Amino acid sequence: MKKIVFILMLTILSFGAFSQESLTLNECYNLVETNYPLIKQHQLLENQHQIDKEIISNSKLPQFNLDAQATYQSDVIEFPAAMSGVEPLNKDQYRATFSINQLIYNGGLTDANLKIKQGQLKTKQKQIDANMYQLKTQINQLYFSILLAQESFKLLEAKELQLQSKLKEVKSGIKYGTLLPASDSVLEAELLKIKQQFIEVENRKSSLIETLSSLIGKPFNSLTKFEKPLIRTQLQNEINRPELELFQLKKEEVNNYESLISKKNLPKLNGFATGGYGNPGLNMLDNSFQTFYTVGVKLHWNVFDWNTNKKQKEVVAINKDFIENETEVFKLNTNIELNKQQKEIEKISAFINSDLEIIKLRKKVLKTLESQLKNGVITSSVFVTEFTNLFEAENTLLKHRIQIELAKANYNTIKGD
Repeated sequence: MKKIVFILMLTILSFGAFSQESLTLNECYNLVETNYPLIKQHQLLENQHQIDKEIISNSKLPQFNLDAQATYQSDVIEFPAAMSGVEPLNKDQYRATFSINQLIYNGGLTDANLKIKQGQLKTKQKQIDANMYQLKTQINQLYFSILLAQESFKLLEAKELQLQSKLKEVKSGIKYGTLLPASDSVLEAELLKIKQQFIEVENRKSSLIETLSSLIGKPFNSLTKFEKPLIRTQLQNEINRPELELFQLKKEEVNNYESLISKKNLPKLNGFATGGYGNPGLNMLDNSFQTFYTVGVKLHWNVFDWNTNKKQKEVVAINKDFIENETEVFKLNTNIELNKQQKEIEKISAFINSDLEIIKLRKKVLKTLESQLKNGVITSSVFVTEFTNLFEAENTLLKHRIQIELAKANYNTIKGD
C-alpha cells in the first residue's frame, strides 16, 4: 500500500513538473512577431504586389482589339456626272476590324513602374515591421509587471512563514505565562492580511498574463514561470530602429518616382496591324463588302509639356526634404527618450543602494525586537509594526530591482537592440 501511495505521489509531482512551463522575454518578442494579426499583412502585400507586377508587365504584351460598327449617314460623297458609271456609296455602312498593337519602345517606362511597385512593397512591409516593433514596449511593461507579481508572491510566502514561526513562539509564551493572552491575536490578524494580499497579487498576475497571452497569441496558465532576463545595456546613442530603414526606403521610393518622371516624355514607339471586313472597305469606290488590312508603326513624343515634368521633379525634391526632416525629428526624439531612460536607470540604481542600507538597519532593529517580544518587554503590535516595515522595505527593493530591469529593457528597445 505504501508503495502504491509513493508511486502515486511521484506521478503527481512529475506531472506538476512537466506541466509547469517557463517563458523568457525574448520568447515573447519572437511569439508576437509570429502570432500578432498585423504580421499577416506581409503576405497580403506580397500577393497584391504580384498582381500589380503582372498588370504592369502586360503592357509589353501584344494588345488585341475587336471592333464592329454599323452606321447610317444622311449624306455620302457624290461623284460628278462624268463619273456616272461609278456606283454611289450606300448610306448604310458596315465595318468589323481586328487590331493588334505591340509596344516596341517606351523609354523604359514599364521597368520604371515595376521598380516603383517594388519600392512601395518594401516600404509598406517595413512600415509593418516598425508598427510591430512598437509592441515591444508594451510587452516589456506586461512582462516585468508579471515578474513583479511573481516575485511579490514569493516575498509574501517568506513573510507568512516567518510570521507563522513567530506565532508558534508567541503561543508557547502565552501557554507558559511569559506573554499576555492576547499577544497572538495581532499576529493572526496579520496572517489574515497576508492571505488577502495573496489573492490580490494572484488576481493582478492572472489579469496581466491574460493580456500578454492575447498579445503574443499563446495561452499560459498560473503555473507558467516567467524567467528573470539578464539585460545588458550599452549606454550610447547609436540608434538601430526599423523606422530608420523605413525612412531610407521612402527616399529610394522617391528616387524611383523621379526616374519615372524623367521617362514620361521620352518617345514611344508602337507597331500595329489591323485587318477588317466591311462595306465599303479601303477602296471607297468599290461599293461592296471587302476584306482589308493595314500595318505600320506609330511614334508618339510629347515635345512640350508646359514644364509639367520640371514641376513634378520640384515636388519630388520637396518630398525628399520632408523625409529628411522626419528622419531628423525621429532621431532627436529617440535620443531624448534614451537620455530619459538613462537618467531613470541611474536614479533607480541609487534607490537600490539606499534600499539595501534601509533593509540592513530594519533587520538590526527587528532582531532586537524579537528578543524583547520573547521576554515580554514589548507587545506583539510593536513587533508586527516593525516586521511590516521590514517587509515594505524588502518589497520596495524588489520593485526597484524589477523597475531597473524594465528601464534597461526599454532603453534597449528605444535604441533598437
